[in-house]
Amino acid sequence: MADALSAIPAAVLRNLSDKLYEKRKNAALEVEGIVKQLTAAGDHDKITAVINLLTHEYTYSPQANHRKGGLIGLAAATVGLSAEAAQHLEQILPPVINSFSDQDSRVRYYACEALYNIAKVVRGEFIFHFNKIFDALCKLSADSDPNVQSAAHLLDRLVKDIVTESDQFSIEEFIPLLRERMNVLNPYVRQFLVGWITVLDSVPDIDMLGFLPDFLDGLFNMLSDSSHEIRQQADSALSEFLQEIKNSPSVDYGRMAEILVQRAASPDEFTRWTAITWINEFVKLGGDQLVPYYADILGAILPCIADKEEKIRVVARETNEELRVIKAAPAEGFDVGAILDIARRQLSNEHEATRIESLHWISTLLNRHRQEVLSFLNDIFDTLLKSLSDPSDQVVLLVLEVHAAIAKDQHNFRQLVIFLVQKFRTDHALLERRGALIIRRLCVLLDAERVYRELSKILEGEADLDFASTMVQALNLILLTSSELSDLRDLLKQSLVNAAGKDFFLSLYASWSHSSMAIISLCLLAQAYQHASSVIQSLTEEDINVRFLVQLDKLIHLLETPIFAYLRLQLLEPGRYIWLLKSLYGLLMLLPQQSAAFKILRTRLKTVPSYSFNKDSRNPSTLSQDFNNMNMNEEEDSSSHNMNMSNNGINFASWLQRFQQKQHQHRLHSKTQARAFSRNISISSKEVKEAEKAEEVRGPTPELNRPPVSRSSRKSGPGQLHL
Repeated sequence: MADALSAIPAAVLRNLSDKLYEKRKNAALEVEGIVKQLTAAGDHDKITAVINLLTHEYTYSPQANHRKGGLIGLAAATVGLSAEAAQHLEQILPPVINSFSDQDSRVRYYACEALYNIAKVVRGEFIFHFNKIFDALCKLSADSDPNVQSAAHLLDRLVKDIVTESDQFSIEEFIPLLRERMNVLNPYVRQFLVGWITVLDSVPDIDMLGFLPDFLDGLFNMLSDSSHEIRQQADSALSEFLQEIKNSPSVDYGRMAEILVQRAASPDEFTRWTAITWINEFVKLGGDQLVPYYADILGAILPCIADKEEKIRVVARETNEELRVIKAAPAEGFDVGAILDIARRQLSNEHEATRIESLHWISTLLNRHRQEVLSFLNDIFDTLLKSLSDPSDQVVLLVLEVHAAIAKDQHNFRQLVIFLVQKFRTDHALLERRGALIIRRLCVLLDAERVYRELSKILEGEADLDFASTMVQALNLILLTSSELSDLRDLLKQSLVNAAGKDFFLSLYASWSHSSMAIISLCLLAQAYQHASSVIQSLTEEDINVRFLVQLDKLIHLLETPIFAYLRLQLLEPGRYIWLLKSLYGLLMLLPQQSAAFKILRTRLKTVPSYSFNKDSRNPSTLSQDFNNMNMNEEEDSSSHNMNMSNNGINFASWLQRFQQKQHQHRLHSKTQARAFSRNISISSKEVKEAEKAEEVRGPTPELNRPPVSRSSRKSGPGQLHL
């Protein structure tokens, strides 16, 4: 300290802390001259003493003017040192940088000015202290004083110039500093950071692209800034980096893909669009590097397919198609399970377009990696079944395609039908709304006969008799009306002719026995008219309920459709199809006379000719006699019953017994339900009566609630009794 005091006159030291800038400036010039002389003499000890004096007595002084004088003095000393300044930077820079945090804005301003002058002198040597200076500049960029900000901008431009012309700059040391500040929200700091990224990226010797994953997320974060200028700067920087990626042979796609996936779900439209655009380019350029990230990328793309913004939807769809075209094997890191999980989760997305694409992905995986997909079947099967209740018909049809693809082998086919029946059992609304669509589509995608056989086998032993009856009625209606099942109807028409028709007829019979109307319809379709008549004759009073009459009404209307045209034409030969006539008259007798179905069927039967066009037909009187005596003939023909009733080897008597047994089970079930219902009603009535009785017991006493009676009112009038 004594060396410094001896080197600098007291008057200079006094003026260095003067409140007037001019005096401080002149004093600083004196310090500059003194340091020059000491430098020329090589007296670095005294120079060190002078710097220590300026630091401790001035820059760290509680007096603002002293701090200002100390800063201008340190800058002057650096100028005086000139080429020798580098060896004293460790002493000079800390007090200057420390002054950037001074509470006095004028001190901060002079600190910027001092560092500017120091940087001009030392130039390249400045690089070795860059991180400290960058940190200080970052804070100054957000300074509240506009003069300080202006000074900081000048200093920033100078530091950028020094960095761009230096070959000593260490990007490896700088990146951690940059990464720490990328998520700062202050708009001035954001502008400062983007400016530095852009400048450093423009330097050929600095590989900013290699470190892009370290600050990419921060740049994307700036795309949603409230300032248009910041958004524009961030977008410009990102566009430049994307162009460099396209031209670079070596890029770390993986780390950046993780960032892009997260940003693709941003609530900000511009951020989503930029992220999905980058993902699109990555899918085209990334190749094998992106294979392990396909699931994450798909998870980002699928929701964007239904984005509210058209441009995002377009890019997302293009990217989705690009990704689906790429064929990769599990051995290459292609994670089938992860992609299936993404597709499964997106099946619950609120947007139809996303759900549809998810199903397309499951179909694609089934086609390419069937065994791997089947190994994850337990994870996706329940979700696929739930999707059958989707409000979109297109989604349901695609779900059925996936189910059909899974059910190519027998085990999975049976599992599908079992689970489908369970789904219908627990969700009656699904059966009502979508049952026909689901069954018809499965019959198209899989073999229709195979589907009906399997359903029949399952329903035959169904414990829930009400559900079994409802399900059989639904299947029967689909069989009678669907154009897709015309081949099955043709097969059933051959039931009494060939083995294939007979086999299919019998495979349905047991389960169709859950519904008497379904059996009658099946027999009419199979042209087993004598058995149809026997079934009708076997019906009891309990069988002919509201549900039965509703089903009968539907059947009568169906008899007038093209599907049963063959049956109506057979009525032209009443002598040949006498059992058909009896069956139809039997149905007519079961219908209420005022119903529309009764009138339709009666009108149809009135058109039946009383003679036959067949050359072998009998005369009308004989036909009438045969029709009236059919019941008697049935009893008389009991000796040859098996021969007459077992057409094509079918023992109809035995099957009629099975039908009657099944219907008996249904009648017992109905009675049990009725008794349980009555019991509940009785219990409820009893509880009501007990409550009323208890109320009476708790009721008001005459003494308390009866109105007072006057003496005169107690006198009896004419015809009154006296007690």
